[in-house]
Amino acid sequence: MNNNLQEATDFLKKRGFDHPEIGIILGTGLGHLVEKMEILIEVRYNHIPNFPTATVEFHKGKLIYGILGGKKVIVMQGRFHLYEGYSPLDVTFPVRVMHQLGIKKLLVSNAAGAINLNFKKGEIMLIEDHINLQGSSPLAFLGVEHFGERFVDMIAPYDGEMNHLMEEIARKNGITLHKGVYTSVLGPQLETRAEYRYLKIIGSDAVGMSTVPEVIVANHLKLPVAAVSVLTDECDPDNLAPVNIAEIIAQAAKAEPDMITLFTELIKQL
Repeated sequence: MNNNLQEATDFLKKRGFDHPEIGIILGTGLGHLVEKMEILIEVRYNHIPNFPTATVEFHKGKLIYGILGGKKVIVMQGRFHLYEGYSPLDVTFPVRVMHQLGIKKLLVSNAAGAINLNFKKGEIMLIEDHINLQGSSPLAFLGVEHFGERFVDMIAPYDGEMNHLMEEIARKNGITLHKGVYTSVLGPQLETRAEYRYLKIIGSDAVGMSTVPEVIVANHLKLPVAAVSVLTDECDPDNLAPVNIAEIIAQAAKAEPDMITLFTELIKQL
């Protein structure tokens, strides 16, 4: 993997990705943050050596370098998922590349379903902790010890300082910001009624199909990370309706301005 990382990093450095400070991963339906940036360079994933290619139709598939909140940032406009057929190493490869390029902080967003029925669609949840139900780890590969400690401590996977700042930003801007536990499942199928009940029993507040692999690797790299879930549907097992992807995207768009405010104002303070 080291050669692949170096090849991708060298390619991006030659394209002008110069000493970025913050990396940002944008989730499903959450690509408009880039409109607030001063874009300096953008590269399609399929042009970057050894990069996966996004296969989900509402993921753009671009790595964008520019200025946001007065800082140099790299934005992944579109991410990768295990359900696309990628390995955990593929899914997290971009995090390792951004780290090699020099980022010091990582911000992650996702679209998720609300298991906690006190949370409503169109609202945002700050992730305080997570449960990994994907059945795999991005650290389970031969030679992982050459990239960091094999047995990574996950007692506090999300950075307390950045979480506190986002809570303050939300308060000052009148943004409803819940706090809770995000559970990551494999997908791509959504959950059954019994699975939603199980997720609630084990302590989940929201469920999705991403984020946890990237957070694990960020911790492996000792890279402070903060993450938010945009809640796109309410997972009430007693009142389920057939899945409507268009409605999920619409709810992501409804909450996205608040997410953009949280991230932009946070970056200004980092």
